[in-house]
Amino acid sequence: MYSVTTKSEFDAAHFLAGYQGKCKNIHGHRWSVEVTLKGEELDDLGMLVDFTDIKRDLNEISDGFDHSFIFKKGSLKQTTLEALVDEGFKLNIMDFIPTAESFARFFFDELTKKNYPVYEVKVYETPKNYATYTK
Repeated sequence: MYSVTTKSEFDAAHFLAGYQGKCKNIHGHRWSVEVTLKGEELDDLGMLVDFTDIKRDLNEISDGFDHSFIFKKGSLKQTTLEALVDEGFKLNIMDFIPTAESFARFFFDELTKKNYPVYEVKVYETPKNYATYTK
């Protein structure tokens, strides 16, 4: 079995709607996304995948979140949302509460849709804390 791993990072704010701890407040992270691909076969050049391709596609997804405010759809009052839009803030409105666990699944699914043999995705909120999703 062969595997390759690459990593991408982005800075973004979020909050956890419905959570009763300090993370109910808006706060930011230096998010890191680590993706491992696995497969039995190499191509004619001896590669599982071309690092150029997986880095490009992972960075494209990550860049969409960079310097944004990420939150679950319906978790803000309409007036708050309108004010943020009026101010021109970059918003990422998700169908899930933006936890590291949910983001690990999100990145796994997005890269799988691009036909990568995704084995595992780790999403770090801090250098010491991460969540993993595998199928």
